[in-house]
Amino acid sequence: MEHRQLGASGLFVPVLSFGTATFGGGNEFFKAWGNTQVDEAKRLINLCMDAGVNFFDTANIYSGGASEEILGQAIEGIRHQTILSTKATFPMGNGPNDFGSSRSHLIKQCEDSLRRLKTDYIDIYHLHGFDGNTPVEETLKTLDDLITAGKIRYIACSNFSGWHLMKSLSVSERYGWARYVAHQAYYSLLDREFEWELMPLGIDQKVSTIVWSPLSSGRLGGKFRRSQPVPENNRISQGGSHGPATNFELLYKIVDALDEVAEETGKTVPQIALNWLLQRPTVANIIIGARDEEQLKQNLGAIGWNLTTDQVKKLDAASDRDLIYPYWHQRQNPQLNPPPKFY
Repeated sequence: MEHRQLGASGLFVPVLSFGTATFGGGNEFFKAWGNTQVDEAKRLINLCMDAGVNFFDTANIYSGGASEEILGQAIEGIRHQTILSTKATFPMGNGPNDFGSSRSHLIKQCEDSLRRLKTDYIDIYHLHGFDGNTPVEETLKTLDDLITAGKIRYIACSNFSGWHLMKSLSVSERYGWARYVAHQAYYSLLDREFEWELMPLGIDQKVSTIVWSPLSSGRLGGKFRRSQPVPENNRISQGGSHGPATNFELLYKIVDALDEVAEETGKTVPQIALNWLLQRPTVANIIIGARDEEQLKQNLGAIGWNLTTDQVKKLDAASDRDLIYPYWHQRQNPQLNPPPKFY
């Protein structure tokens, strides 16, 4: 298992982590992801550990806390061998203080997560989104206090805009507080907007990327093809997808290129899509999910080999899309704003 340094921290993480949003099936949205219970969770986690994947990602909102509870039970006895990541910020109730990144909410949610996970510390604590109501100083001081108290070890963010992340890093530097070491972000061959601003920011500020939904809600899993009807029992049709409406012409163009590379390499379409991500700048870790053991085993096959530069270029060309302002304007002067170096 390859390990990569997480941002400007001293922590090394495996390039794959296992996402447990499939644990619990607490409502219709999460049932579309999966309904894994404790016994099956233990089997999946044992498969991960055998493959060197000891990094497990969850969130307080996943099935209303059930994902954390199941994960906590599944890693009993091996907690010290694992890296745990969970998140806060999104609503966990209907009250005015039941959401956000205020001191009140974060401390309560951290303590609740610790209890559900049956642990006394969280390795990587994410803000699940940016809170525009709470002063950044209040949020970061609270996170720094939680580190000082030994309840969390590293902090990360998720789904931030560029200015959200840059302002946060600036405030941390100003006061000498802990800084975000990673940004958990939506990124795939089908969804490459992350490269426009957040990736250059990550390179400049040494903030690693932890990729969520690397197969774009299953669109890059090999079942969506130009010559076939859209699969009926997929996460998108069941209401469990993210992002804008699917651009099917772009998707099919990408899958055509994936098929060509699959024929060249003998690998599967999802394995190639995941391996492509592992060759992108800033990417330290990809969160893989699985409803069953077979799906997990296939995703684990995405490592231990690399696409050639020509194969990466082929996939880049197939997945290229029009830029929005100001990025198309900046690309007119690449000597002033050079894009990330992919090759």
